[in-house]
Amino acid sequence: KSFLNHTAYLSCFFPNSQKTDIKDLRVFWQKGTDEVVHEVYYGQEKHDNLSPKYINRTKMDMEKWTLQLLNAGIVDEGQYTCIIQHRVKGSPKVIHRSECLLHIIANYSQPEIALLHTGERMAAHQPNKYLNLSCSSSGGYPEPKQMTWLISRENTTHGLTGHTDVSQDAVTKLYNVTSKLNIPVPTNTLTNISCFLHLGEQLGSLVSVPLGI
Repeated sequence: KSFLNHTAYLSCFFPNSQKTDIKDLRVFWQKGTDEVVHEVYYGQEKHDNLSPKYINRTKMDMEKWTLQLLNAGIVDEGQYTCIIQHRVKGSPKVIHRSECLLHIIANYSQPEIALLHTGERMAAHQPNKYLNLSCSSSGGYPEPKQMTWLISRENTTHGLTGHTDVSQDAVTKLYNVTSKLNIPVPTNTLTNISCFLHLGEQLGSLVSVPLGI
């Protein structure tokens, strides 16, 4: 995993237990089946075969056998393969091959609750009135799992799922998410309303500042 616009570290997992000299090895990384990302040709970096979008964006740490991919973007997500060939009697032989999958993460903004005005004045003695709320978060990646609401009053708490709208920016590929909730106006008791953005098991959740009614 790598954060958007940061450096991604792709490991080749090559133990080099034979302590083979780098001058006898050809190391190259490719994405998918046809894009050459980086090549070290018998000790020298070689740029002739690189896919244009990776030129000047990669560095190889030959001690850790790790490729640094600079300024990682969402288009860089995918599977990378590291292939190492050893020159034996003039002809190269593949001695190591490994793959790693790159996932990009962009942080969503903290979810924010807004009161959508209905155009009518609300009063506590009109219990049949409704609150229209929205909760929004933007600029994140990958696509969120869902957005939920938590309503707490006195000793009770219950969760609700409103109508959630997820959109993706055509250029940046980042996601924006908004959920709308329509609930009766709370009467006589302090009610706290929070909104949660669920990003998946490994990324956890983001929570809004609670709205007190």
